[in-house]
This record gives sequence, C-alpha cells and structure tokens, in this order.
Amino acid sequence: MKKQILAAVLAGATILGTLPMCAFADDLEKITVAATPAPHAEILEFAKPILEEAGYELEVQVFEDYVQPNNVVESGELDANYFQHINYLNAFNEEQGTHLVNAGEIHYEPFGIYAGQKASLDEVADGDTIGVPNDTTNEARALLLLEAQGLITLDPEAGITATPEDITDNPFNLEIEPFEAAQVARHIDEVSYVVLNGNYALEAGLNAGTDALAVEAADSDAIQQYVNIITVKEGNENEPKIQALVEVLKSDEVKAFIEETWSGAVVPYEVDGAAETEAEIIETEAE
Repeated sequence: MKKQILAAVLAGATILGTLPMCAFADDLEKITVAATPAPHAEILEFAKPILEEAGYELEVQVFEDYVQPNNVVESGELDANYFQHINYLNAFNEEQGTHLVNAGEIHYEPFGIYAGQKASLDEVADGDTIGVPNDTTNEARALLLLEAQGLITLDPEAGITATPEDITDNPFNLEIEPFEAAQVARHIDEVSYVVLNGNYALEAGLNAGTDALAVEAADSDAIQQYVNIITVKEGNENEPKIQALVEVLKSDEVKAFIEETWSGAVVPYEVDGAAETEAEIIETEAE
C-alpha cells in the first residue's frame, strides 16, 4: 500500500496548490530538519518526494536524544525539528532560555504501559517497580497514565507538572524508577513494568496499539497536550518553506502512510474547533 501511495504522489498528486510542482534538482530550496529515528525520521523520509515535487529538498539529520535537536534549531544550524510535543517544548524554553516555537501539529503517540517482569496489570503486587521517563513533562504524563489505571492517585493540583512527590495514594507501594527517556526500554527486564514514549517504544519493537497493557485514551486531555509538532526558532514559523513542510506532513498522503505503517501507535492529529482552542490555551498559558 505504501508503494501505491508513493506512486500516486509521484504521478503528480497536487497537495500544495500554489507551490511549483516541478523543479530541477539544482533549483530546489533546502529544508533541514532534526528528528529522532522513529517515527519522525521515517515520516520525513516518506515526505521527501512530495516536497521535491513542490520545489524543496528535505535533508533529515537523525538524533538519539531530546536536547541536541532543539539546540541546533536555536543556533540556526538547522531549520526545524520534529520530535517533541508542545509541553516539552515549553519546558525546554523555560529551562534553557531558548526561543523556539510551534510551527504545526502533526501527530500524537499514545503513551503506553508495557510488561516488564510482569505480563499483565492484573499481576501488580506490593512493592513493584515501574520505570518511567525522567524529564519533567514525560514523567508527569507517565504518572497520569498510571493514575488512569487506578495504580496511584495524584494531587489534582499537580496536573502536567506531577512528580512522584505528588502521589497522594499508593496502594501497592509502587516504586517509581526514573530513567532518561531513551533508556527506559533498556531496563524493561529489570522492572515490573515500564511506561514508554511512543517513539522509544517503536524503537524497542513495541507498538502501543498492539503491545501495551494500557494506553492513553484518544479523547484524554493528555492527547491534546502532547501532540508532536514541527518546531522552529521564533520568527521563522511563517517562512514559505516551513509552511510547505507542515502542509505536506498534514496531507492526506502522509496521514495514510502513518495510519497504515503504525496501526495506532502513531496517530495523525486531527484538529476540530474545540481541540484547536484548547491547544492554543495550553500553549499560551505555558509561555
């Protein structure tokens, strides 16, 4: 099916209306994007021929961490990055003094709880250890998912800033073990369960749609707050090449590729009026 989609695109599917649909290689304007491997870099690779038809050469540089992709955009070394959600971006700006902004919402990756030494959440027992990401926003997201499963209770005032210190009820005396986000999956055999970011689950060969013991609900507040975005340095969000990049990534061709490739582990972000308003409020309040 991927080949059929790509063939249709290369046959001349028009998705950018006013943009040139043909260009010689020497005339292509370059767009440089930092991305983590899965699914972001894979989505960008699929988008390359579509952007080429629109007059742009997409160059993707792959990073394994959550810090350098922001640093290279802040410095101007690269045009954009594609790896993070809005809350992580806002926290990074606040902590690092950077000036990065959201240029477009593309997809979301449901957080999942995965089996470690225990095969089912029905087996949870007193003193079990759960591995979670240690960065501020993703740790809170993991805790919110654990709360949704009735494993812990959090201070309702904590919200997306929750830490283990905000646990008000822990009936199983669970031990929350934080690891750097990219390393959580590597400890899966050492703990009872792990809570994984969608991209790192994919890199570990796990799919939230088929392998997770529990995932975030599609209509949860977390989904609205953790949509993955194209990030640029402030002032560059309206550049034609950035707008073209975002438009391609939100096209029907790319949406179909995402849906057919990841079967629910990666989901194209669809904005209705209410969701858009809520997302704007969240971002504004965090700035």
